[in-house]
Amino acid sequence: MSISNQHDVLIIGSGAAGLSLALRLASNGPVAIVSKGPINEGCTYYAQGGISAVLADNDSFESHIDDTINAGAGLCDPDSVRFTIEHGPENIHWLEQLGVPFTKETAPDGARMLHLTREGGHSFRRIVHAADATGVALSNTLVNHVRQHNSIDIYENHIAVDLITGSKQGLKHNRCIGAYILNKNTGHVKRFLAKTVVLATGGASKVYLYTTNPDCSTGDGIAMAWRAGCRVGNMEFNQFHPTCLYHPEAKSFLISEAVRGEGGKLLLPDGKPFMHRFDERAELAPRDIVARAIDHEMKRLGAECVYLDISHRSAAFIKSHFPTIHRRCGELGFDITREPIPVVPAAHYTCGGVMSDMSGHTDIECLYAIGETAFTRLHGANRMASNSLLECLVFAESASKDIINRIADIRLEKSVAPWDESRVTDSDEEVVVTHNWDELRRFMWDYVGIVRTNKRLERAMRRVQLLQHEIHEYYSNFRISSDLIELRNLAQVSELIIRSAMERKESRGLHFSLDYPEALNDSAAKDTILAPDTSHKPSDHIKAIN
Repeated sequence: MSISNQHDVLIIGSGAAGLSLALRLASNGPVAIVSKGPINEGCTYYAQGGISAVLADNDSFESHIDDTINAGAGLCDPDSVRFTIEHGPENIHWLEQLGVPFTKETAPDGARMLHLTREGGHSFRRIVHAADATGVALSNTLVNHVRQHNSIDIYENHIAVDLITGSKQGLKHNRCIGAYILNKNTGHVKRFLAKTVVLATGGASKVYLYTTNPDCSTGDGIAMAWRAGCRVGNMEFNQFHPTCLYHPEAKSFLISEAVRGEGGKLLLPDGKPFMHRFDERAELAPRDIVARAIDHEMKRLGAECVYLDISHRSAAFIKSHFPTIHRRCGELGFDITREPIPVVPAAHYTCGGVMSDMSGHTDIECLYAIGETAFTRLHGANRMASNSLLECLVFAESASKDIINRIADIRLEKSVAPWDESRVTDSDEEVVVTHNWDELRRFMWDYVGIVRTNKRLERAMRRVQLLQHEIHEYYSNFRISSDLIELRNLAQVSELIIRSAMERKESRGLHFSLDYPEALNDSAAKDTILAPDTSHKPSDHIKAIN
């Protein structure tokens, strides 16, 4: 098998983090972007709300920092929070220069300015948005610019199988030197070699039965990094978005946080409001509080859903601010200008991930992690609304600067063994993959969801270990497929989530245990760090992460 793919930088993932990083590196050498589907198919494309940044005269960095730390329930790293927030405005201006069509309004002096909305946990209006389809506007703009660069090679419908590291190749120096990539169109696996590899693969919310994420959110980067020898942190903190449209035909359709930010009220099936009984901020409380409140009321009443009502606002306001939501709900028979929207919580965001520093370094030299797949200590125990795209942009910028400074001193390693499938056969039992996929997502929802117990976690661990044994046997004997790769990664990430949840003997942020319903003192709170059993040690430049 010939080596046909060699680049300075290999970026695995094509969301906001990966695309913006590629653009910032484009003039410094050949870059490859690997996308497991079409280049714009990912969580970024489906983001509705927007990007948080301090842009209003009455707002401040300190306010945004305080809001983020408060939402993070005592586990945010103040340095990471400050770094991210202070670099927010410059990244919004960079996107404006690229031509992202953000929603504007007319200032009193007649000038056109960015329209800012407010979401849960924020003290001020600081959410930059493009109506209620910010992700579409952002993704399309970044993709259009990426396609114009001759130095950026795009590989759509390719999925990474595993990272290639020096230790696995028997080399003296353990660093990441590439990845094995499956071409989903041909079924062949090739070596992609690079001086630097960047994981920008997003989160792992597809481990749950109900999620706002598209099907591609299978934790690939987290699982590959773990297998390669990287530590992971805070995998127990899985954010459930409070309001996903409840309808059998509305798979993964999110009702933006901005609906509540603009006055939307959560109602019980009998039309009574309830959020005021759980938090003085009511609908504007952080997501973990709102999601648990909805979950509590649904279980208490045996209700299939609750309702979100914005119909007290004018029809013109609703149609102009939420055109995508209005259109989609209309297609399903709901007129949100006149009636409430049925909603349920759904898995939305992975707050933990691959341990990385503020330049994106991981435990393995020449391997970076940015965006949702990374654990930067920004979000703590609960991510605040619209800080996710902000994190993608800020850490893509910081990683690009570090990569540019280092890349000239890195040698492209070519002594890499080809992918060996000489001892495997074609499978005639694909139903095994489908069955295990369904079983995994169901027991994760039932046992490792919004509310957890020791017994539920123990049951989940027994089941995931059994599945992992079956998956390993299947993986070893049959030619791999995209579905098998994703199932293998989902099972690995599920195990990490369960292990992390079992280690946390308290309730904090997004992790709520009936066996430990109280939070420890903030001074006693700590991150949950898991380390794989590997024979090599983290490279020297990473020790600052500890």
